[in-house]
Formats: sequence, C-alpha cells, structure tokens
Amino acid sequence: MRISTVTMFEQSVSSLNRQQSQFTDVGQQIASGRRVVNPSDDPQAASQAVGVSQSISITEQHTDSRVSARNSLSQEESVLNSVSQAISSAKTLLVQAANGTLSDADRQSVASELEGIYNTMLGQANATDGNGSYLFGGYQDDAPPFVQDDSGDVSYIGDSFNREERIDSSRLMPVSDSGDAIFNSVPSGAGYVATAARDTTGDGNVTFSGPNRLDSSAPGYGDNAYQINFLDDSTYQVVTTEPDGTTTAGTVESYTSGQSIELGGGGLSITLEGTPDAAGGDSINVNPADGSAANQDVFATLKSTIDVLKTPVDGDPSRQADLENTLSTSMRELDNSLDNVLTVRASVGARLNELDVVNQVSSNRTLSYEQTRSDLVDLDYVEAISEYSLRQVGLQAAQKSFVDIQGMSLFDQI
Repeated sequence: MRISTVTMFEQSVSSLNRQQSQFTDVGQQIASGRRVVNPSDDPQAASQAVGVSQSISITEQHTDSRVSARNSLSQEESVLNSVSQAISSAKTLLVQAANGTLSDADRQSVASELEGIYNTMLGQANATDGNGSYLFGGYQDDAPPFVQDDSGDVSYIGDSFNREERIDSSRLMPVSDSGDAIFNSVPSGAGYVATAARDTTGDGNVTFSGPNRLDSSAPGYGDNAYQINFLDDSTYQVVTTEPDGTTTAGTVESYTSGQSIELGGGGLSITLEGTPDAAGGDSINVNPADGSAANQDVFATLKSTIDVLKTPVDGDPSRQADLENTLSTSMRELDNSLDNVLTVRASVGARLNELDVVNQVSSNRTLSYEQTRSDLVDLDYVEAISEYSLRQVGLQAAQKSFVDIQGMSLFDQI
C-alpha cells in the first residue's frame, strides 16, 4: 500500500493538534482548580453542580434574612427591657403613693414622676428601627401605632399582625410583635382584678384588698365575673355573670367592715372595709384580668393613677377611698402588664436563640453542599498533575515523531 507524503503530514498534524488540545485542557483544569471547566467535560456532573449551586444561593439568602431578623428582634428586646424597667419604676412609685402619711403635695410630686414614666413608655411604644419603620405597628409601620388625643388618652391604630421573615426553607419566623399584644394585653390566666364604682355624688368610703385566689379548680374560676352590690350600709348581694352573659343574683348577705367575702363558690376572696353608700351606687366589680370587661391597657392604668394622685383627698374619706381603690387596682394591672411584657420578651429571646440554632444548622448544610459540589467539579491535583505530565510527554513524542517523519523523503537521498 502506497502512503503519500500528504497523508503522513495530515496524520501527524492531526495527532499534534489532538495532543495539544488534551495538554491544554489539563492545563486549564490545573489553572482553574476545577475538573469540569466546560459543561461538555462532564455533562452529568455539571448539571448536578448547577442544582447544588442554586441550593447554596438559597441558603445564603436565608442567612441574609436571619441577619435582618436578628437586628429586628434585638431592637425589640432592647425596647422591651426599657419598658419592663419603666413599669417596675411605676410600681415602686405606686407603693410610695399608697403611704397614708403623704400629703396632697407629695402625691402631686409622685404624679409628676409617673407622667415622666408615662411619656417614656409612649415614646418606647412608638420606637422605630434604623429604616424609620415603627417596631410595634404590625404591618402598619409607616405611622406611630400609638396616638394620644387632647384628653391624654392613648389609642392603638396599628394592626394585630406580626411581621415575618423566612429564615429557612421550612421556618417563617415572626420578627416583631404588635403593640396591641404588648401594651394592651395580659397573660392568659392572669387571675382577677377588682375595681370600685360609685356615683360622684356618693359619700361611701368602702375600700378593698385582693382579690385573692383560694381554689382555681372551683367551677367558673377564670371565666365568671362578679359584682358586689350594696343594698344598704349593712347588706350586699353578689351577682355572677357567666361568659355567655347570663347573670345570677346570690342571696342577700350581711356586711361587716373588714370581713372577707368569698366569690365563685370559694374560688376567690376579697376583703372590704369602710361604710358603703348604697344610694351612691357603691359596688365592687371583680373581673377576669384577661376578659373584655377588665382594663388591659397599661397607658390607661397609668393615666387613671396620675389623675387620682392629682386629686386632693385630704379630709375627704370618699376621695381617700377612691385613691386607695385606684392604687390597688392599678398595682394589680401593672403586675399583669409587667408579666405580659416579660412573657413577650422571653418569646423574643427564644426566637434569638432559635436563630443561633438555625445558623449552626445552615452552616453545616452549606458545608455539605460545598463538599458535594467539590466532589462533582473540583480537581484532584495529584491526578491532574500526573495527567499533565503524561500529556506533556505525549505531545513531545508527537512532535518528535513529526520531525522524524519529515525526514522520510527520497529527495533527501538524491
């Protein structure tokens, strides 16, 4: 068989090009550190690597969301800490105001301090984050959630929703709490709160202490509300109101100043002192603290306390009774409000701890993804360098062969 010179040259050039291409490919792998430089190098591995890279990107997005969530929750926790300290300070002032040796001027001074706490808490309730959004307005975060009218009453105009962020593929975390749940709520099962009622023309001076829990397993405990109505200065009647609005009047009982009255079949007790004025509408209401009939607004509690402290009571037994009853009610309401704030704060702390756990899990997941992607496309340098050396020898051999083939011509023998 006759092999032409052209054929030999074409085969040699083709071999050189092939060896050069393989040598260059290995060089690119070493330079990039990747086994799969182009999808054509390993289509299946390249396709799987794309899916893993997408998973890594999603994980990174969740990581950014967790950073944002941590910032929001940390700001809320800081504000709630200030609010709890403010309520504790208000309780201390109420204990001071209950001292019977204080004069009207002294109580005016206490009222001024309470006004400072009141304004501080209102400012905290309308706190903003670094972007100017209000923390406690729910999704209505473009305006102050708590507004004060001309009479000094504060109302909540935000919504009851909690803003949420997806911190992981399977976890949507609340990153804020509505102001309604913090400042206008009490914990479930907070017990009972008593309030005194009478006409402004009445001159009764009945005061109460309590109510105290005797047996939480008594029928209707935590659900029923009670009203102690005075029929005259020596008799009273308890009216029980069930959750559905049904009322039941008890038997008429004799009243003696200083006596303890049991309510709800022995579930509660309350102690009354003083002389009632039945004509003036004297009555004592005992409502579940978490019920709709009870005050759960911490701003309303502080305002009523400030108002009563500013009212002169020296020499007026009726107003003195109003002062004592209001302080007793306010103290119980502030206790419940503080418990509620601390409960929300504990929830915020739990969410911050959860972020730490999710961060750790996410870090481990990211490492697993990166290892999987590395196994798919990254280069084994030991194998690549060996391959590089082999391709280099092959290229040099092809070049040497081409040089030798060039000399195989009859014209060289002439």
